[in-house]
Amino acid sequence: MNTELLKRLAHAETTAHARYGKTGETARFGPLTAVHAGPDLPVDTGWHNGTRPFTPTELEEFEAFSLRHAQPTTLHLLSAFASPVLPMLRERSYALDYVLHVYIHDLSGNFAWQPADIREEQADAWATLAAQGFGLGTEKIMMVVGHAPGTQLFVADVNGTPAATAALSVTEGIAAFHGTATLPKFRGRGLQTALLAHRLQGAAAAGASLASVFVTPGTGSERNVERAGFRLVGARLTLTRRG
Repeated sequence: MNTELLKRLAHAETTAHARYGKTGETARFGPLTAVHAGPDLPVDTGWHNGTRPFTPTELEEFEAFSLRHAQPTTLHLLSAFASPVLPMLRERSYALDYVLHVYIHDLSGNFAWQPADIREEQADAWATLAAQGFGLGTEKIMMVVGHAPGTQLFVADVNGTPAATAALSVTEGIAAFHGTATLPKFRGRGLQTALLAHRLQGAAAAGASLASVFVTPGTGSERNVERAGFRLVGARLTLTRRG
């Protein structure tokens, strides 16, 4: 495992996470960055930047921030940096919510062109379409994602009809791939594979040296990123304090 690479990734993700606080508040407690973007939003969380373990005081300050904003005390950290802080988190009643696999792709080579009708889209139209792919109740968070500073938004069309979405943001030389959704009737047509290839090309052109993506283990999305040449480097743990 390349610890330095994962430190770089954790730092970039933490820095990018702070963008979501533009509609609310961002606060830093040592290596933790906490965001409140608005009521009941999935990005109302904290991120650990991988530089060092957080202290009990820093964790308590993050918990106070979450309490003040009436949001769950939810924290993301990469698996490489979890061991030193897990005993503290268990003692303070944190439980694991879910795990995502972390994949990266080197951007120094050339990428195969994928035949597809892909274009950039404005934030509101992109968010509306992405919510149709992600499902009922995701409209608000997709608007937040779509309007985050520095985010490129893409739509794949099928015969002139919008069919799938994807997003890309570059922070500290790392391109984060996210916002990936396909409308139900267009699934199974290779649109996500095409959007991955398109973003790899775009990320390299934007000067990024690495691309990263988080995926649910054992899903079609994981198979897609593996086929696109991404390699597994770890996991992202999401934990929430109970009670």
